[in-house]
Amino acid sequence: MPFFSAKVPSDFSGKVRLDAYIASLPNGMNRSKLKSGVIEILLNGLRSKLSAKVGAGDQIDIEWEDNIPTDITPENIPLDIIYEDDNVTVVNKKQGMVTHPASGNWTGTLVNALLYHWGRASIPQATDVPPAKMLEQRRPGIVHRLDKDTSGVIITAKNRDAEEWLQTQFKERRLGKIYIAIVTGRPPHAKGEIKTQIIRDPKDRKRFKAVTDTENGKFADTLYKLIATYGPYSLVALKLKTGRTHQIRVHLKYLGCPILGDPLYGRKTTGTIFEGATLMLHAFMLKIRLPKEKKYKTFKAATPLRFKKVLRTLHKNYPKTLPEAGK
Repeated sequence: MPFFSAKVPSDFSGKVRLDAYIASLPNGMNRSKLKSGVIEILLNGLRSKLSAKVGAGDQIDIEWEDNIPTDITPENIPLDIIYEDDNVTVVNKKQGMVTHPASGNWTGTLVNALLYHWGRASIPQATDVPPAKMLEQRRPGIVHRLDKDTSGVIITAKNRDAEEWLQTQFKERRLGKIYIAIVTGRPPHAKGEIKTQIIRDPKDRKRFKAVTDTENGKFADTLYKLIATYGPYSLVALKLKTGRTHQIRVHLKYLGCPILGDPLYGRKTTGTIFEGATLMLHAFMLKIRLPKEKKYKTFKAATPLRFKKVLRTLHKNYPKTLPEAGK
């Protein structure tokens, strides 16, 4: 996916609209291209709009897509459905499936599969609307997401009322989400909490970075609990108190225990017993109130085969060590 970065010179005077400034640059883009193809705009590491004012010293980073499809089409893709009623569909998303259409992944997504499952028609994609509206059109029924290589429980809304209800549950954190991960290394404590800001990695726009010496970016909070250690590897459970992009992956790297098989934040597996391993992160449980219900429902996604295979190898090669109580 294309990226564009620019830093406003320190001697720049006044304030101008971001889109006007980009269009004025020798290698910039005109407003029409920006408006029709923009995916994300970051101003000094924070999400922004084309109408934002920029001035001396500001850092601008833009991600865009040149060939956005004219519609999102239903696709007959098998789904592992955990639960379904008139308002929601709860799916055990398989590893490798993107949640919703986006740059580089316009087909084969969970949204494409759900449209077919729900018997819906194709959704036309308007290009003459603000970027936020364009994103909304690409993810009907999606109220939260899982990374492409993260498997597990994801809940989707079948109508607008259910979508608003679930969005409120996520926004106000009225739910419980537990993930399991196999990591390289051992956490410093049997259980703990990781609190940082998360920003774009200035050295790689596809990655994020956990930092504590700035207020830029977004605050992220993750609870972890060590389940067992197998030599140089550990099995951990994690609970999100915020929901940032790549949060668990970034926080475990920050902790010194990157997830096994993580292509962005993990250690190389070449020459190890897990050469070729894929991301060992699974959304195991979701506890949430369904639309108009007072009691919580709990949905679980069975431990995937790739986890079972790795755990069998760990049991075969290393003694299992449980964390000591109170540590």
